[in-house]
Amino acid sequence: MRIKLLTIFAVIMTLIGSCESPYGKKMVTGVSSTGRVGEILVVCDEAIWNSEIKDVLDSNLTQWILPYFPDVATFELIHRAPSNFTKGIRKHRNVLILKLDGAYAGEKGNITKESGTYATDQLLIEIVAKNYDQMLESCKQGLNRVHKEFDDASWSRIMDRYRKQTNRFLVDEIKENFGISLALPQGSKAVWKKQNFYRVELPNSARPMEFVGTGSVDPGLIFRGIIIYQYNYEDSTQLTFESLAAARDTMLRYNVPGQTPGMYMGTQYGRITYPIMDSFSTASGVNGSQMRGMFVFTGRDKFGTGGAFWQCHLVNKKTNKIVCISGYVDAAPTTSWTQPLREVQAILKSVELVK
Repeated sequence: MRIKLLTIFAVIMTLIGSCESPYGKKMVTGVSSTGRVGEILVVCDEAIWNSEIKDVLDSNLTQWILPYFPDVATFELIHRAPSNFTKGIRKHRNVLILKLDGAYAGEKGNITKESGTYATDQLLIEIVAKNYDQMLESCKQGLNRVHKEFDDASWSRIMDRYRKQTNRFLVDEIKENFGISLALPQGSKAVWKKQNFYRVELPNSARPMEFVGTGSVDPGLIFRGIIIYQYNYEDSTQLTFESLAAARDTMLRYNVPGQTPGMYMGTQYGRITYPIMDSFSTASGVNGSQMRGMFVFTGRDKFGTGGAFWQCHLVNKKTNKIVCISGYVDAAPTTSWTQPLREVQAILKSVELVK
């Protein structure tokens, strides 16, 4: 009897571990994805990859997060032929499959997506077309939507991971002071606190960069943080770019000093790096605006080091406050900024109004 029970249990576990997806691919449970945050693995024949379709993929999927300098791409494309889409490479976090199928009878190419096919947090999107021309047109018409799917998946994975980590004391303290809840990575700590202003340092992360031909390695340390501040909401004129930027500069001047006495964090307003503001929504549906740009430590008629910032502004009607959550990244130019900026974006997207 015991042997029979063990046999039944083994069969059940086999079925759970290899569930079939709608496309006949194995649905794997408990396996983590691989690949960098800013990569999309494109699986297609060499003839497709070396055609006009490659240019369409580049222009639609390799979009820029503006106005950062050096340039920050949302994604980098890497290619594998279908015959090489095996074993570990199948676990890549972002996969786009382009498949020509002569038996396909649709008038337009078909774009489908599925999650958790070969890894638990994987997003796999497949475009099926009956011939090359239909595939080209499908890419021209549908890749913006495909980009959004991969874009949303990128910050969602990070946000979900942060929510599972324990920062209850700091998160509860922020909730009490600002009426917001947000997800923070393990190891985050408040280094400056006032009633209406918090500066939180995120744990440093290293992105080693090897200099080709020299044999040397740059540790590529990335310093990141979150600034939270609030002030009274009086009317909608406070929500213009000019007003929000002025409030930011005032708050930073008095609360984020540089290492050199008399220096403080300021905003760059250069032609190339002039801040961009547009609409913003959190994952929970709270609407506001966001601003992206570059910061620099300034004062005493000189300028110091700087980096990138990404912030959102929300009106908390229960407290009648404008709340700003501003993330910053200070990294060496030899280091990719895509992942740390995605981590900041994930924190902003996690914000909920709780009182």
